[in-house]
Amino acid sequence: MNRSKEDCKRKINPTVDASFLSKWTFWWLKDIFKTGLKRPITSEDLYQNVAGLDSEMLTNKLEVYWEEEKTRERPSFIRTVCRAYVITSFIIGVFYTMAVVSLRVIQPMCLGGLVSYFVKGQTTTSRTEAWIYACGIIVSSFLIAVMFHSFVLYGYMAGTKVRLSASGLVYRKILKMSTAEANEGMSGRAINILSNDVEKFDSALQFFHDLYKGPIEAVVFGYLMYREIGISAVIGVLFLLSFLPLQSWAGKKASHYRQQTAKRTDYRVKLMNEVIQGIQVIKMYAWEKSFAAVIADARRREINAVRGTNYVQACLQSISMVSKMALFMALVSYVYFGEILTASKVFVVTSYFNSLNESMVRLWSRGLICTAEALVSANRVEAFLLDSEAAEEDESMIMKNIASSMMESRKSIQSNLSIVQLSKVRRLYNPDSMKRGIVLQNASASMKNDDNYILKGFDMTITAEETVAIIGPVGSGKSSLLNVLIGELELDDGYVIINGRISYASQEVWLFEGSVRDNIVFVEDFDPVRYREVIHVCALERDLELLPQGDLTIVGERGISLSGGQKARINLARAIYKKADIYLLDDPLSAVDAAVCRHIFDKCVREYLHDKICLLVTHQIQLLKDMEHVILINSGRMEAQGSYQNLQCLPGLEYLREMSSDSVDEGRETEVIKKRKTLKRNSETDSEDRKEQLATGSVDWRVYKGYFKALEGLWILIVNLVLFVLVRCLLSSLDIFLSGWATWEENVTLLIQTWTRNGTGILREYQITIDHQREVYILTYAILLGCTFVFFLTRTFTFFTSCLRISSNLHNYLFRGVTRATMWFFNTNPSGRILNRFSRDIHIIDTTLPNSLFICGMFVLDIASVLTIVAMNNYILLFPAFVIGILFYLLRHLYVNSSRSLKRIESMARSPVYSHTNQTFQGLTTIRAFNAEAIIEKEYHNFQNFNSSAWYLFINATRAFGLWLDFICVLYILIVTFSFFMFGDDFDSGNVGLVIMQCLRLTGLCQFGIRQTAELENQMTSVERVVEYSELPSEPALESLDKYKPPENWPQYGRIKFTDVGLKYSDKGAWVLKNLNFTIEPKEKVGIVGRTGAGKSSIIQSIFRLAVIEGTIEIDEIDTSTLGLHDLRSKISIIPQDPILFSGTLRYNLDPFEEKTDFEVWQALEAVELKNHAMSLAGGLDSKMSDGGANFSMGQRQLVCLARAILRNNKILILDEATANVDPETDQLIQNTIRKNFTDCTVLTIAHRLHTVMDSDKIIAMDAGRIVEIGHPTDLLLQNNGYFRNLVEKTGTNVADLLSELTTKANNLRNVD
Repeated sequence: MNRSKEDCKRKINPTVDASFLSKWTFWWLKDIFKTGLKRPITSEDLYQNVAGLDSEMLTNKLEVYWEEEKTRERPSFIRTVCRAYVITSFIIGVFYTMAVVSLRVIQPMCLGGLVSYFVKGQTTTSRTEAWIYACGIIVSSFLIAVMFHSFVLYGYMAGTKVRLSASGLVYRKILKMSTAEANEGMSGRAINILSNDVEKFDSALQFFHDLYKGPIEAVVFGYLMYREIGISAVIGVLFLLSFLPLQSWAGKKASHYRQQTAKRTDYRVKLMNEVIQGIQVIKMYAWEKSFAAVIADARRREINAVRGTNYVQACLQSISMVSKMALFMALVSYVYFGEILTASKVFVVTSYFNSLNESMVRLWSRGLICTAEALVSANRVEAFLLDSEAAEEDESMIMKNIASSMMESRKSIQSNLSIVQLSKVRRLYNPDSMKRGIVLQNASASMKNDDNYILKGFDMTITAEETVAIIGPVGSGKSSLLNVLIGELELDDGYVIINGRISYASQEVWLFEGSVRDNIVFVEDFDPVRYREVIHVCALERDLELLPQGDLTIVGERGISLSGGQKARINLARAIYKKADIYLLDDPLSAVDAAVCRHIFDKCVREYLHDKICLLVTHQIQLLKDMEHVILINSGRMEAQGSYQNLQCLPGLEYLREMSSDSVDEGRETEVIKKRKTLKRNSETDSEDRKEQLATGSVDWRVYKGYFKALEGLWILIVNLVLFVLVRCLLSSLDIFLSGWATWEENVTLLIQTWTRNGTGILREYQITIDHQREVYILTYAILLGCTFVFFLTRTFTFFTSCLRISSNLHNYLFRGVTRATMWFFNTNPSGRILNRFSRDIHIIDTTLPNSLFICGMFVLDIASVLTIVAMNNYILLFPAFVIGILFYLLRHLYVNSSRSLKRIESMARSPVYSHTNQTFQGLTTIRAFNAEAIIEKEYHNFQNFNSSAWYLFINATRAFGLWLDFICVLYILIVTFSFFMFGDDFDSGNVGLVIMQCLRLTGLCQFGIRQTAELENQMTSVERVVEYSELPSEPALESLDKYKPPENWPQYGRIKFTDVGLKYSDKGAWVLKNLNFTIEPKEKVGIVGRTGAGKSSIIQSIFRLAVIEGTIEIDEIDTSTLGLHDLRSKISIIPQDPILFSGTLRYNLDPFEEKTDFEVWQALEAVELKNHAMSLAGGLDSKMSDGGANFSMGQRQLVCLARAILRNNKILILDEATANVDPETDQLIQNTIRKNFTDCTVLTIAHRLHTVMDSDKIIAMDAGRIVEIGHPTDLLLQNNGYFRNLVEKTGTNVADLLSELTTKANNLRNVD
């Protein structure tokens, strides 16, 4: 699609030729890490995507299973994924579980044996056995680390495969989606699925295995503990397992809240997409507050669901205290049963409970939540994939033969139709037929969920190569007819048969972000000869000369940098460039001036397509005088057809003659580009403005500061810090106290054994003292445990509540920053880039970042506690700890420099996926009409593969970092363990066990914690991106200062005065308007005319202050630069070129602040003749509007905009191409409505059809940003070689005479008045 983009030839991924050892140790990443040390990694440094993660291949694989699944009565996407990926992953997971459980069994046994060696006076364990036990601890730790990281990498890759294949199916579904479905908020839903839902598969297939690994470890470890301390172990394990129902409940609640969150995020993202698409209209209407309220309400409901998820997370984090309580119950019951507690037993049992805490509390609950969230996401994907699709075409040979035979003989149509009826197919499309033609038989169609037919009993036959004009009033069904022909609108009754290849130009222009040439050539092969011919017949030659880079100029998403006329002609050129037999052109002439309109009609439609079938929907009736085949549609029915001359003579159609004479042959001015001078500057800087800025280096401390500042309460931050430190101190005190208790028990036992050997026995008073001291130990331990639990809960819930407050505020900052940004920002940033912040980045801040921040906070304090405990027992071990700390820092520095860049590239690489998806939704009709689905999908897969190449490197770098951290930790365990042999045997067994157990914790703690600190920094890039957009350069204040506040009834008169006004669209841009000086008196009707790039639309921009302005604009003697933008914009009404409507109700689109009564709203609709139509809708004023107002025709949308202006009842009205998309009859209605309702108003009209300004009080003629003429139309027409006179004369002699007559009539009426 976008062929101008340079394909970066990337190096082959090193894993292709890497050895087993290199893959196992991740040595193949050395070049990436070296690059990351020297400089920030860029997208050019990425390798080719690995074959196993090719998006298209994975999509094809899953599609095979999904198509089989759809044949079932109740298809299940979960079952499909299980068949494709999960079964294999499960088998590998079982083998991994068996190996890891075996090693985790050995580790505590070796620890117990080693601790027993240091018991005072023991003779059962020799020094050699102690060395063997020490080696067992180290080797098992090493092997666990080796297997763990390889398996986690496998899990992530399996999850990535599911994500990519599910995303591919979702995108394929989008390409098949019906237009009605696409307009029902599906774009926001699809983007949310692609950005958030499918991400859940990444982690689900990693943590899924913990659901069965945890119970297996519980059984095995429980049995081994039973062998150590008997029934007491059962008590402890059962207590721990008793919390499984709570964890299961938490998992269900997490699933529930995830489902709620996803739905509410869908809605919020959909709303934000509408806001971004219609931001200019929102600004000009001063509707920011209304939409802010809507978004705030959607966000509030979303936050309520996120709060539930975070509370579940907090609950599960708190459950980690259960293992401490279970250990307490096991040891206390063991003592009360009269058994002797030894350090060996304490630390063996403690090690097993620590392992169970990891597997059954932390990882099992994590697996439960990840699996539950993945199931919710899978159900959402399933629902999306099972939604209705556009009617599928049956192109079997039988159908082709039916279609061909019908075209061969009109006489046999009834017999052929009976065959069609048996086939149950209502649309037959045979592009390869030798006989070209179109047949509609009794065709009727309606919109989804609407009983009103938009086409009813339509019959039409076209068998010869001819041009057929289709005319009719607004909303009559003209575009619907073409939608039936291209298959976008499914027939409810009747049949349509098309023989020949179709090309289509939609009424709603669709341009994607790419060069002009890309947009014209689209998916066809480039033919320079045909390309030049199409450029000529579509009147684009002069336009391309003025563009800074010719046809290679990037036009931006939605063609944002082009005028409406330019966009319309490029859209037309795309359709003409395609080699086809049938051309369906939906109103392509409304957006061009008289000369260009005539040129396109003569050169393109009549000459270039003379040997083709061409259906031209048009409102330019004056062009049809010589047409031999004209079809008049009204209310979805064919009212008449024949030559235009014959139609004028038919009863009831005499008005066509009047419309023909009144419809002056001059359309709107062709604007080659909105700002010629601006584009000259753009040629140098535009590509930089459009390119997403990639941050480099570490995440700035100001980002962290901005994150915590969003808490908006320093005292809350201090409370969180105090609670974190207090809880860590309490947890450490539990371990130290337990060690002291175990040592005391051993000493008491040794004393009793000594007395027994000496035959003295234990005295009663000593036994009472021992029992009392034991009860003190138990009571103290219970109090410590209780306090720890209370503060643990308080700390956890306080923290997650604080994070939720931060994320809520950050979203508010982001929304405020984006909506208050200048229009230049929206002109240079595609919607996907902005939506990426509102979808994925906000999702990370909502749910992922708090967990990472919580873990990092605990990790820092845990490391401090481990080192403190080690130092308390042997301060000499601080030296190797210091060395290890340096190694940690160097390794982290090596990793973070690379992973940070990779994460930023990966995040940035998501934006094109969302932009491409958004553009696909906008251009679905055109894409399908051009049969471009395969090429568009190929580009989507390329975007995904680019993202996957960054993701693959990031995940492997993360695993490499974790593996080498574990190697360093194993080295530290080795040093600490053997240090007890090196420094003699004068150590308490309890202290030995405590230190080694803490060091064993260090392995998992460091690899997970330090990696989590790096992951935290990676996730903080989302905060960085949100903060970046929340601090965008802003427009001036919305509200006026009190001293400049205008009166409530301002403006009373509508007098506008320009004094030395200049305008440019960015601070670095060239001046588009230069030194404008003029005055518009109250109630004057002013027309603004001029050639391409003259600056007409820029005058509107200056009045609304949508750009950088110098000089003074006064309205009723008040300098508008002193006013707040809302005070200014709310007092000016505008009917824009593109009629923008929003989802919601009809009433909301007319009066979002609910300032008007229903009676006033109905009056406004009646004034624009929409009352009857509105009353026919289900709900009336409360009837639902589709996204963009898709359930209204273009003309009806324009009338809604006119009704808005009537309701606002301002003294100043601006019309910018207000009649561009309506038929002459509706054009006349709009003109009459304006004259009737805005008599006492100042009206400025951008003249695109000169007849709309010929009765003006004043004409302002613009050229190159300056005023060249200003005066009454009559006066200007009398000037020889005058600018305005030349414009009129170029419309042709007959039209010029009609225009002069209009001016004379208006002047005579004014004189009479």
